[in-house]
Amino acid sequence: MTKILDNISFENIKTLDKNFSKHFHNTYTLGITYHGIFKSYSLNKDFYFYENSIRINNPGDIHGGLSKSWSHANFYPTIELLSSIYKDIYKKDGTPYFLDHIIEDKFLFLKLHEFFFSYFKGSEKLDIETKLHEALSYLIINYTSYNKKIDDIFSDKKVVNSTYELIKDSLDTNFSLEELASNSSLSKYHFLRMFKKEFGLTPHNFIINQRINKAHDLIKNGMKISQASLEVGFNDQSHFTRNFKKIYGYTPSYLTKQ
Repeated sequence: MTKILDNISFENIKTLDKNFSKHFHNTYTLGITYHGIFKSYSLNKDFYFYENSIRINNPGDIHGGLSKSWSHANFYPTIELLSSIYKDIYKKDGTPYFLDHIIEDKFLFLKLHEFFFSYFKGSEKLDIETKLHEALSYLIINYTSYNKKIDDIFSDKKVVNSTYELIKDSLDTNFSLEELASNSSLSKYHFLRMFKKEFGLTPHNFIINQRINKAHDLIKNGMKISQASLEVGFNDQSHFTRNFKKIYGYTPSYLTKQ
């Protein structure tokens, strides 16, 4: 548990007025609102994320939104973490999937708040991990809609999955539309149409998103911001920072202060 916890990103934002572009993460997104409001787009619908409510996105879920005086705590638990807790509870393999994007549950809110408070004040790891396990176990038991036997987040999206497999180890490559379409054995027209239909983003925005997510992890693990941006294919630092902020709501330098 300790190693997994060290690889998870956390956010504690006092107030935020920001328009988030449509994006996705390769992890879950789980957070609570203390004050203000977040108009959230997810599952092709608009939701309102109010005070004392919980928000969750599954890996690969397209989401975005608009915040107003938003005070919140947020973190990005990995597929590995939730799958391991699911297995501990049910004694079988499974990756939990949640259909409820916004959850109104005072008990779960309190459990998550206790976990965030323990983490951000720098409590002992045993205390942090205990509170984390209690909160996520309750979430899984009470709100899992179904589980998957595999951890491939794009396995049900054929065209997206083939594109993901092509680019994931070559994020600094400037792929052409011809290369991406040929990889899926489709014409450029049908590739674009099917990709947007399956995923809700253009292939270009998908690749930008993956580059930002990768850079986020590199910076989180100690790489310099300028090096991380080059590592994933951004030659313009301002362009990298601008795209990073559209997804996370803050600049990359926030990660260096944690």
